[in-house]
Amino acid sequence: MFKRILGATLMAASLDTASIAADAKPTDPQIAHIAYTAGQIDVTAAEQALKKSKNAEVIAFAKTMERDHKAVNDQALALVKKLKVTPEDNPVSQSLSTQANKELKTLETLNGAAFDKAYVENEIAYHKSVNDALANTLIPSAQNKELKSLLETGLTLFKEHQMHAEHLASMIK
Repeated sequence: MFKRILGATLMAASLDTASIAADAKPTDPQIAHIAYTAGQIDVTAAEQALKKSKNAEVIAFAKTMERDHKAVNDQALALVKKLKVTPEDNPVSQSLSTQANKELKTLETLNGAAFDKAYVENEIAYHKSVNDALANTLIPSAQNKELKSLLETGLTLFKEHQMHAEHLASMIK
């Protein structure tokens, strides 16, 4: 059941990103909002893991997610302030938030090893989805060079997160 929920979540997020790409490329203010929202979702998930997990490796991973995603979001906020751009809420950001809230509620019902496994599997799937959106939609659509550079830096870091989560998943099966 969890995998079906996760699959539906990823499909919804991917379809929303694809619909923006098909209709019109997202604007830089929309991209900034999507990127910030995605980062904040992972910070919130990490905070949940830090409260629920007792597994040292999962806790260390969650601390990394919290630290890195907060740092990228801080850089994003500084950039939009510097550029005097107001991030623009949009259907992708809204869908990401809605689906993340559902996932957090699902994870909240789990404990112990079941929570750890589900959290790490969600992190793998989430990073795959976000990395795909960055590489195929957000970075190619970004017009501002500084925004594009920040997204590219984020993509490099988030690929490392995905690999870390995949390694962690192999350890806690």
